[in-house]
Amino acid sequence: MEESRHDTVKSLMNQSSHRLLIKASDASAWVTCLRRIWFDKHQPMTESEPDDFTQFLFQAGLAHETAILEKIAQQHPVCRAKSIDHTIDLMRQGVPVIYQARLVDAEVGLIGYPDFLIRDDNGAYQAADAKLSLSENKKTTQIQLGIYRRLLKNNLPAMVYLGDGRIAQLSGDDLDILVDRFIHSMQTVLADNQPPIVRYSYSRCEVCPYVNRCLPEFIREEDPSLLYGVDGNVADQLAQINISTISQLAHSNAESIPDLPHLKSEKKKNRAILQARSYLTGKLFQLDKIDLPEGTWIHFDIEDDPMTSSRNRHVYLWGFLIPSYTKSCFEYVWSDDESADYDGWMRFLQKIEAYRNRYDSIVIAHYSNHEKSTIKKYAERYSMANNNTVSWLLGEESPLFDLQKPILNSLILPLQRYGLKDICKHPGLVNFQWENDESGSQWSVVQFKRFQSEERLTVKNSIKETILNYNRDDVIATRRLELWLRELSLNNPK
Repeated sequence: MEESRHDTVKSLMNQSSHRLLIKASDASAWVTCLRRIWFDKHQPMTESEPDDFTQFLFQAGLAHETAILEKIAQQHPVCRAKSIDHTIDLMRQGVPVIYQARLVDAEVGLIGYPDFLIRDDNGAYQAADAKLSLSENKKTTQIQLGIYRRLLKNNLPAMVYLGDGRIAQLSGDDLDILVDRFIHSMQTVLADNQPPIVRYSYSRCEVCPYVNRCLPEFIREEDPSLLYGVDGNVADQLAQINISTISQLAHSNAESIPDLPHLKSEKKKNRAILQARSYLTGKLFQLDKIDLPEGTWIHFDIEDDPMTSSRNRHVYLWGFLIPSYTKSCFEYVWSDDESADYDGWMRFLQKIEAYRNRYDSIVIAHYSNHEKSTIKKYAERYSMANNNTVSWLLGEESPLFDLQKPILNSLILPLQRYGLKDICKHPGLVNFQWENDESGSQWSVVQFKRFQSEERLTVKNSIKETILNYNRDDVIATRRLELWLRELSLNNPK
């Protein structure tokens, strides 16, 4: 893991004629947003305390790195590098494994801190990092490891020790091309005295430390990328036909907008226009009839842990709200850890069968496709596609119903995101408020990890209760959303 090494950076700045350094770790910000890179280098913020989930990920990554270090140390002598010069000395000595090495190319202004340098039989060193997963930040990892290879000036593949025990190897022309593109782009951004022009993205911007610098500018300029369904590509294409603001888009009509690569159909054009009008006026637009299936509705939501030793998502809570839909009607299946995963899955299926036998016809309502896709993965994990309950849940007559679909198909809402909380918490829409305003899916994972590590039974039970309360609010929210949609349908049957 990279650390702040101000003395090293200072000396390198002198060696590199005071140029801004390109660090391998810059890949993370570069992949996310070029403007973030510019701010990091030219106008960095005072470091703020990361949120609980980010801290949890950091600690999990650090624990994985420590475990890999201990495993390697059982097989080879390991020396920790203290500086760039010390790294060079250790390599000259032929130390089998160098931990937290520090590599530099002063001419290019490139610096990297691989977790490990491992000497092969020919005396060359191979860079290696410990990463919990390759898939979640694949491009970032590729650039970082590619930079290490570039700094080592050899063709050995870089290695990644993954959380599931596998070792991935990275090399090849595609990796070199990606590294070249990263370095060239970084040099261009760092040489500019103004931050680059970028578009807004909710998922990217809301977690960025510089959001309060950029968001007022996006709002002031009425950037169309503020709209749900209008990403940066669409906003760029609209700008090419002189639609550069939300107001301009709102006053357009579908017939006047030519087919664009990301905005071809009349339906998509109309949605973008109405989304602009909704943004400006706060009004809701109904496009079509809202169809909701008949039957006894059971509201369903899961909480799962992606940070398991097997790297399979472990559902620790399968939650339900059954008639008559009060707080006391909340039911659930819970499993303490991954070792109880199969037992939790089987108890979930048993509960589904109990509901199936209790009610003549049921609708199992959830929000987004996550619940259904998770059931599919569990069926594959335990080879149960032919199980009667599973085949019913996933078959043509499936009782599972995604409440997000009628919203996306029929409604335009004055929102930047169409998540369950965004819709339900809005005072002009469903207006349902969670008891714990800080709760959320990432919050739930952190609380579950606290539950697993806590040894005091009373505290452990208290943590579990907070997670259950959050999940209960989620399924109550989907019930309120159902009622709100039914009311809309009655008032505007189309």
